[in-house]
Amino acid sequence: MKGFAKVTVFLLLLIVAAACSSNEKASGNEDQNVLERVEDSGVLRVGFEGTYQPFNYLDDNNEYAGFDVDIANELADRLGVETEFIATKWDSLIGGLKADKFDIIIAQMTVTEERKKSVDFTDPYVVTGSVLITREDDSADISKLEDIKGKKVGVGGGTTFEEVARSVDGADVTLYKSVTDYIQDLINGRLDVIINDQLLMSYNIKEEGLPIKIVSDVVNKDEIGMAVKNGSDEFVEKINKELAGMIEDGTYNEIYKKWFDSEPLVK
Repeated sequence: MKGFAKVTVFLLLLIVAAACSSNEKASGNEDQNVLERVEDSGVLRVGFEGTYQPFNYLDDNNEYAGFDVDIANELADRLGVETEFIATKWDSLIGGLKADKFDIIIAQMTVTEERKKSVDFTDPYVVTGSVLITREDDSADISKLEDIKGKKVGVGGGTTFEEVARSVDGADVTLYKSVTDYIQDLINGRLDVIINDQLLMSYNIKEEGLPIKIVSDVVNKDEIGMAVKNGSDEFVEKINKELAGMIEDGTYNEIYKKWFDSEPLVK
């Protein structure tokens, strides 16, 4: 009986081990086959903030518009699927991706080594950089990054702009959740300088007639990628292929010029 019991226990352990192994493989395949899931569902679910004009925002018709939206729609068209846009707070985007709330983040996310630990990135679809911005009538001597020492600096929390600001010892850095908020605090004199993307700021200063100005050259270069779940190699390869096709046939250039009226650095 004892021998029979041992054999029975051994067989049960084998069955449990096999089941666990099967579940692990299924889980891995789910991560690796995002492309298959997108194609089967006919929908590419795109995560972004939805408040980051001119990249992704609600227009006057209460529809999503912007550079990221146009890029996402073009990619979806080439994949033969529809787009579904899911607005999410910036600091919840990666968590939402991991929780399968969307298939891809197209939200001006800079590629960093730290983020690579959490997500996989496509090839860059934007190359840009951070600049310093002050009030239009401000005569303060701020033209390069080290000049923000001792100044009140506004940046978005959890962004590369925060990293840039904190790289200067003595900078008084305040973190914000919304770029609109720290632009307003700059205008109202609560901040001396803000740091943000050159494309975003050039567009908004022109379009909104904001009483602020860019006072520096690019202080650091950013490569912007689309983020997907770790292990989604097949999906990344497909997106990279379609992005390369957009660049080669001139579609990417048309979209870029539509929003920024300049030549893109991505070639």
